[in-house]
Formats: sequence, structure tokens, C-alpha cells
Amino acid sequence: MRIGVPKEIKTHEYRVGLIPAGVRELTGSGHQVLIETRAGDAIDFDDNAYRAAGAEIAASAEQVFSEADLVVKVKEPQPVECKRLREGQVLFTYLHLAADPEQARMLRESGAVAIAYETVTDARGGLPLLAPMSEVAGRMSIQAGAHSLERERGGRGVLLGGVPGVAPARVVVLGGGVVGINAARMAMGAGARVTVLDKSIDRLAELDNLYGPRLETLYATTESVEESVCAADLVIGAVLVPGAAAPRLVTRAMLKEMKRGAVIVDVAIDQGGCFETSRPTTHDDPTYIIEDVVHYCVANMPGAVPRTSTLALTNATLPFIHALADQGYRGALAENPHLLAGLNIFHGQVTHAAVARSLGVDYVSPDKALNG
Repeated sequence: MRIGVPKEIKTHEYRVGLIPAGVRELTGSGHQVLIETRAGDAIDFDDNAYRAAGAEIAASAEQVFSEADLVVKVKEPQPVECKRLREGQVLFTYLHLAADPEQARMLRESGAVAIAYETVTDARGGLPLLAPMSEVAGRMSIQAGAHSLERERGGRGVLLGGVPGVAPARVVVLGGGVVGINAARMAMGAGARVTVLDKSIDRLAELDNLYGPRLETLYATTESVEESVCAADLVIGAVLVPGAAAPRLVTRAMLKEMKRGAVIVDVAIDQGGCFETSRPTTHDDPTYIIEDVVHYCVANMPGAVPRTSTLALTNATLPFIHALADQGYRGALAENPHLLAGLNIFHGQVTHAAVARSLGVDYVSPDKALNG
């Protein structure tokens, strides 16, 4: 199979879909890999490194899209990239379609087969291709939040860990999944007082067993969320419903009761965000202020640490890329139900139930789509 990797074009996005080590694995199995020139330059994977691994260097993104059977990316395709996709071509990347009806429309019109990293599952019920970036984003959320708390950024001027004689900051994490756990770990490591809210008693018990009295856990109700958010210096939105739009847990009315200069970091912004006042921002202009509360809503947070993020992501995606290349997309999807769970768009049909529900369009089961 001919596998193509274009350079990412989203603002300040420096990650890349394959590293030279992955190229070497694929070319060693007889596949051809086409890498857009300078796709990995920003993270010290230059064209010569890809050539040495057996890749062919493409002069442009147009060449990659026109020649590849399988296009491997990191971020969702931008409109110009959607227009380059063709009938039957396979796209493997993050999509986050529930919050992006325009992208969904363009992908359906392209006739491509779009498989989303974020809905691929595993035998334990996890999301193995989302988890690496969730780990990065969770840890970065505290770094970004601490910076945003500085007064010149509009924040309260609070140091997360305090100092002797001065109380540490209060950090509230909404959601105890991969993002939430990693955010809590970083915040505790910085010396903050940390509370995690979740609706899963089992998850709260697990966190309590892991961290004991260092971490406060609360069952998430409207009242507990409101009380916690209003007392917080920093709130991390870490709620995920696979494939679906994120629930709006914090209303504008709650925002009005928060401390002046408090910070919210919405890691769920790719899925629409879990704060009513959230809107996507970029690394160029990451924050804005509403009701005297600083909002950090960068939609590609891991892109700020692209080398770490790329290495973590490609470790997880390579086996699936191998399967798609070795067996063809039909064979790979038919054999692996976890990869099949990643199928979001198939020849114009929406094949993920949560995505279809969020977009308000007809759903076709992936089995029916493949065998129809």
C-alpha cells in the first residue's frame, strides 16, 4: 500500500503522523511511504532521516493526497485538505466530528473512508489512540493554568503551591479519566489543593486508593460542581463522552460566582467544551476573559510539545497503520472490532452512533456500511 503523510497546517501544529522509525517498519514490510517535504522539521525529523528510513519525499501536500491510498495525519483535516480527499481514499487521524459539522459535511461529500483516532477502542474499554494525547494534555493543563494565573495574564496572581505561611491554590478537576488523573497528578506535584469530581464511584474509589488524603474526591452533581468551581482558583475541564459533544457542566451563571482572576482550562474543547463560555483558541492567542475569569481553550494543546506528543502518538498508532496497510481497510476493519469502532465516515455515511447523534444526521452501523 502507498501511505502518505502530509505536513500539518493547523496553526502552530508541529506534530507529524509518522516518524522515521515507523517508516522503516512499514517499508520493511513492503509498503511505500510518501512524506511531504519538511513535515517533521520542527521536531528534528528532517527529510534525510525519512529518506534513510525508506520514505519518498513529496514536493507538496497535493502530491501526497493525490498519490496515497492511506493518508495518515494528526489533526483533523482543514477545509483545503478535505477538498483533496477522493472517493475510497482512507484517512486516519483525529477528527472530533461531533463539534465540527462542516468538517463532517466535507468528509461525507469526499466519499473517503475516515477513521478517527479518538474513537478506536481496546479490549479494556479504553481509547488507546486518544490516551497518549490525553496524558499530555492533562499534564499541560496545569502548566497552562499556572501560567494563566499570573497577574499579567489576567489571573489572580496565585502560585499553585503557595509558600510557607501562604495557602496553596485550589485546583478543581472535572472528570477523573485519563486527562483528569494526569492533571491531578501534576497539580498535586506542584503542591496545590486538588479536588476531582466524577460520576463514577468506582473511579473515585480508585483515585482515593491511589492518592489517599492528598486528593479530595467528590461525586459530581450540579451542586457539588457549582460549589467546587466557585471556590477554585483553577478549574480543569476534563470530561469526555467518546465521539459525542462534551456536556456543558459549568454555566455562565456559575462563572459570575467564581473568584475574580480564576482560570479555567477546557481540555474538552475539541468536543465542544464543557464550559458554556468556551470557544476554541490557538497557541497564538490562547486566552480570553469573560466575567473576570480567564479562559484557556486551545484545541491542540499537545501541539505545544510536538516532539513528546508525536513520539507518544505514533507508538500507539503504528500497529493500526500496519494493519490497514497489510490487510487493506476492509480486511483490517472486518478483523478488528476495536479499529472498526474508529470508523466515523464511510462513503458519505456516518458510521459512529455518538457522532451521528451529535450532528443530528442518520446513523448507519459500520458493519452494515462495510457489507452493504
